[in-house]
Amino acid sequence: MSVVAQSSEIALACRGLHKHLGEGESRVHVLKGVDLELRRGEVSAVVGPSGCGKSTLLYLLGLLDRQDGGDISVCGEGVPLDRDGAHTRVRCEHIGFVFQFHFLLPEFTALENVVLPMRKLGQLRESEMLVRATELLQQVGLGDKTHRRPSQLSGGEQQRVAIARSLANRPSVLLADEPTGNLDVKNSMMVFDLLTRLAKEYRQAVLIVTHNPELASKCDRILRMEDGLFVD
Repeated sequence: MSVVAQSSEIALACRGLHKHLGEGESRVHVLKGVDLELRRGEVSAVVGPSGCGKSTLLYLLGLLDRQDGGDISVCGEGVPLDRDGAHTRVRCEHIGFVFQFHFLLPEFTALENVVLPMRKLGQLRESEMLVRATELLQQVGLGDKTHRRPSQLSGGEQQRVAIARSLANRPSVLLADEPTGNLDVKNSMMVFDLLTRLAKEYRQAVLIVTHNPELASKCDRILRMEDGLFVD
């Protein structure tokens, strides 16, 4: 496998990404050789019609799925296509996710949900994890609700917990798939502003898939995708 060359300012890069979905006559060429670089401290939005490959690209870059061709590099490290262990390690260490639906575990408190990624990575003591999770919840404005379960939080609050969780392991890259798609206008702007402000503070590379043109216009860069490729 070739390694995508990149400077220390580039947190994630891909070259020539291809992805097919389906089998036989229904097989579709979803991504057709996508190239992309994400720089630290920069927020990029991916926009385009439904079915153009936006979410597929996000899942490949987040190492949640495998490309059929092309290379991905995270923090200068080429990620082998055929090694599950490497995908898991790089994802835990370097990549945070925020989805349209928060995917919080309902039986756990906000604090416990934020601790989970740190426990999986296993680099901190339990007391250190609790301190960091508490600090993150304070940063997203939920310092007084650390022991509430998701059912005791509003939709906007639940998404803020999800943002805190995505930051738990100090990722270099933050990937967000329609992070405000399930929220009203007020909460959408609050969540977006919080997400981008914290990303700037932590100098993360952020890639947001969105159908919301107002949110996209607030990003540093807009990438328009059509039929499996970026277009000018």
